[in-house]
Amino acid sequence: MKKAIVIGSGIAGLASALRLRKKGYEVDVFESSSKIGGKLDVIEKDGFRWDAGPSLFTMPHFVDELFSLFNENPRDHFNYLKKDVICNYFWEDGTEFSAKSNSELFQKELSEKFGEDKKDVSNYLESNRKKYELTSPVFLDQSLHKWQNYLHNKTLKAFLNSSSFDLFSTLNEVNKKRFKNPKTVQLFNRFATYNGSSPYKTPGIMSMIPSLEMDYGTYFPEKGMRSIVDSIYSLGLRHGVNYHLNEKVNNISEVNNRVKGIQTDKAFYDADVVVSNMDIYYTYKELLKNHVQPKKSLAQEKSSSALIFYWGIGKEFPQLDLHNIFFSKDYQKEFEYLFDKKDLADDLTVYVHISSKDKKDDAPRHMENWFVMINAPANYGQNWEKLKAKAKEIILKKLTHCLKTNIEELIEAEEVLDPILIDAKTNSHRGSLYGTSSNSRYAAFLRHPNFNKISNLYFCGGSVHPGGGIPLCLKSAKIVSDLVLKPA
Repeated sequence: MKKAIVIGSGIAGLASALRLRKKGYEVDVFESSSKIGGKLDVIEKDGFRWDAGPSLFTMPHFVDELFSLFNENPRDHFNYLKKDVICNYFWEDGTEFSAKSNSELFQKELSEKFGEDKKDVSNYLESNRKKYELTSPVFLDQSLHKWQNYLHNKTLKAFLNSSSFDLFSTLNEVNKKRFKNPKTVQLFNRFATYNGSSPYKTPGIMSMIPSLEMDYGTYFPEKGMRSIVDSIYSLGLRHGVNYHLNEKVNNISEVNNRVKGIQTDKAFYDADVVVSNMDIYYTYKELLKNHVQPKKSLAQEKSSSALIFYWGIGKEFPQLDLHNIFFSKDYQKEFEYLFDKKDLADDLTVYVHISSKDKKDDAPRHMENWFVMINAPANYGQNWEKLKAKAKEIILKKLTHCLKTNIEELIEAEEVLDPILIDAKTNSHRGSLYGTSSNSRYAAFLRHPNFNKISNLYFCGGSVHPGGGIPLCLKSAKIVSDLVLKPA
């Protein structure tokens, strides 16, 4: 049986291992840490439990598909509930808006709250839906870097409609043309953060994200976000995937531009196929030191990172749900500081995720587990202790004002994650959450492909095509699987 090796056990690596196993390979996954899962980690302290990494779960059918590959019913192993409320939004002037998952209700309530024409909202979502339908087969479902992938009708159809993609306008420009209320614009601008970008730089095609969220819904895994990778890992165990924990890969071996295997701290392992789920920057700098470095790709602007405060809160807040956003007054200034100055503005948008709303045992009775996050610049040597202190002061002031409660007095437990720790824990270069930003209309083409000149060496995960976030990481695993030939 031919052998495949996967380096790294983030969600894309775990999914790639399953897909290669399904193709008939003997598959070994190597992970340098003591547990699988990458960014989908867990923190526990003083009776509180937090999902440490990604907090948004959408397009769950991509996870279900992995079970279906092996003729298993995903509901026997992994379950989730659909949220009626996508997100609650708060502004400091007292405005509040609860975005419902029901599209008709969402359109009606948004129009009434912000004085928008309901038809404008409907047309906006429909046009963005069409953007996705046209672009997904070309830009997300396959490699952008194989010329033969452009020779089919779907590609021709996409290019014939490219004028409607808003590639030459920013997301903010698109939203300002569509809506008259600045709060509506800000609400739809925030979706640029789903790939770690600025709405004032990222192309208008990113406006398709909110319609996807509306069409597919947002979900919460019954056992928390961590259970996504735990269930995929268990699926691999049942079907013969071999996992090597605490075994760091030091080098990818190749001879005459053909992969031969890997060298770890413990041994050399030969392989017919190698897939790296490691950040593409570190893959080249640590595992392919003697290989030609793709300088343009590796030098691209990094996506945003994050500062996350995990707070155990000694009170319940009925006005909050799983996802909550507290907006800054000057959104543009916030992103100018983030990407141009690599700093934090004096007012920040705050995201609060509370899994105990749906998973009660994540917090003691009558308490809540708050995952409190702000967008932060990638790490370029800033004074993070100073920035964390500044961020905490701004966050507490904003939450106290909007919720009319002294939040600092309610903090029963605290842990903090900054870009330096994100880099150290997950090998994400400079702590970027999504690899490179999408602050350019050419970003999709400049993102590193899922292969290179070394035959049978492939790449998956958020730092390569098609991008970061759980759905796109799972798509990258499928793209890799489609590129790998079945063993003879």
